[in-house]
Amino acid sequence: MPKSKRDRKVSLTRTPRKGLEAKQALITELRRCVDTYKYIFVFSVANMRNNKLKDVRNAWKHSRIFFGKNKVMMVALGREPSSEYKENLHKVSKHLRGEVGLLFTNRTRDEVDEWFSKFRELDFARAGNKAPYGVSLDTGPLEQFPHSMEPQLRQLGLPTALKKGVVTLLSDYEVCKEGDVLTPEQARVLKLFGYEMAEFKVTMKFLWNSETGDFQKLVEDTAEEEEEEEEDDDDGSIED
Repeated sequence: MPKSKRDRKVSLTRTPRKGLEAKQALITELRRCVDTYKYIFVFSVANMRNNKLKDVRNAWKHSRIFFGKNKVMMVALGREPSSEYKENLHKVSKHLRGEVGLLFTNRTRDEVDEWFSKFRELDFARAGNKAPYGVSLDTGPLEQFPHSMEPQLRQLGLPTALKKGVVTLLSDYEVCKEGDVLTPEQARVLKLFGYEMAEFKVTMKFLWNSETGDFQKLVEDTAEEEEEEEEDDDDGSIED
């Protein structure tokens, strides 16, 4: 009787080894970029979307972008003056919290600021996002929807019914108010009606110069970002 493939034994020591090798490869690559490029920008991303970040990567193929793996990046750069790879890189590590990344480039600050200040794209908001404005729907036919959609709209909380085969809103309906933290149902309704409330944007926050070792802050933190940093500082960190 042939052996089942499910009976194959897998050494558990291999899995962490592969993970460790991947981390070491990333550390090596990050340090190579430190040696290759003149500037490192620390950037934050609002309303992260993978497809949008891919567009940024494609436009900046002459540079290198790293996003995610914050703790590994901190190890590569050094978290303390005594362990930093080059002068003042521990200051870069200090700000690798939350949805941030690193841009390694030879482009000047003016060139970087000009490009990224213009790159902003709207997308549909997700649950947990804040509504930048209120949305209300007026009573009447919703001819953009096929009749088969009526039960789904009703399940989402809309006062709908079929009238002569046409989906109809029976009364005015407030989807959200300005400042509301959107529920999954609200986010779904807004998407169905075509309201794009989330703006994907990249903000350059800090700059490190490899030639001088200078590190500078480019923008002030918002109150929400300061709260996030405080929360992250309370979390445990991995060993080098």
